[in-house]
Amino acid sequence: MKILNIVGARPNLVKITPLLREMAKYPELHPLLVHTGQHYDERLSDVFFRQMGIPVPDVNLEVGSGSHVWQIAEILKRIEPVLLKHHPDLVLVVGDVNSTIAVSLAAVKLGFPVAHVESGLRSFDRTMPEEINRVLTDAIASYLFATERNAVENLLREGRPRERIHLVGNVMIDALRYFLPLARQSKLCEELGLVQGNILQPFAVLTLHRPSNVDSPKTLGSLLNVMEELCDRLPIIFPVHPRTEAMITKLGRGKHPHLELIPPVGYLDFLGLLSLAKLVLTDSGGIQEETTALGVPCLTLRENTERPVTVEQGTNEIVGVDAVKIRKAVDAVLEGRWKTGRLPELWDGHSAERIVDILKRELRVLSDASISS
Repeated sequence: MKILNIVGARPNLVKITPLLREMAKYPELHPLLVHTGQHYDERLSDVFFRQMGIPVPDVNLEVGSGSHVWQIAEILKRIEPVLLKHHPDLVLVVGDVNSTIAVSLAAVKLGFPVAHVESGLRSFDRTMPEEINRVLTDAIASYLFATERNAVENLLREGRPRERIHLVGNVMIDALRYFLPLARQSKLCEELGLVQGNILQPFAVLTLHRPSNVDSPKTLGSLLNVMEELCDRLPIIFPVHPRTEAMITKLGRGKHPHLELIPPVGYLDFLGLLSLAKLVLTDSGGIQEETTALGVPCLTLRENTERPVTVEQGTNEIVGVDAVKIRKAVDAVLEGRWKTGRLPELWDGHSAERIVDILKRELRVLSDASISS
């Protein structure tokens, strides 16, 4: 039973790790890892392979950066011979990046079934490239693995057959639970001067990478103004995505003494940082989930979220880019008036086990049917 596992961007690496570890337990499964190279440099990809013990990819398409359309087209061209050579029983994709939809489309066109991990998430905002990727991947995948009940309802509303939908929990939380003890050994807080006399000082973490936030000089400038105001109250650690860094440089910003701009860090260092933060401000999807699992207050700098369970049950709130809302939310956190949240259903560290159990059963059925015919 040959399974082609696809990764392309940094979040995919976190999600695929528990799945590969679980597949390795079963001799009847033959997992192969294909890296499209959508994220390809040391800071955004290589360090994750090293820190998380991800095996060297069996195939690297080395696509590199480019526009969304160019990237998808290149992946489509380069994945076809890989699929034809390996002829997998299943192609497994995770998340919502360009690699997810491109490989799914190629696989289905060639007659290979697709399993989508993290299926059914919807922001209902078609201006987000990821939303298009999510909707299209779910429309063609044979196995839909959902992280929350909202996702299941979205898929049913879109007409996906109930028998294809499986509520399995969140593999991102599998990875978090597995690696958190190692992450807490990180020395990054000490290196950043956040520990004084063996006492950790309160700090916040900021991440920004959405085009809607960082490609507009006006929006990014306004957000930086608010952050510089807030970091007079507590230091803000800001691992800067390359696209964000380029715009900050263009604006001539980022010089505030308590707004600490640092290069992107590896998964263990970042997870350690999140787990110790007083609060997190982000426009990332995955970080909304991680902060909920860690019990850390999260302020999402967007107008919507495709992960509503983090708001309904977790520690997340949507504040957008409005300075007044951001200030009020930060006040609530610092004054101890923030919700504690709880873990959503099945976010228990065993999602990969459920997924692999289902795939083993389904692939065995397919194999038996093929033999009998």
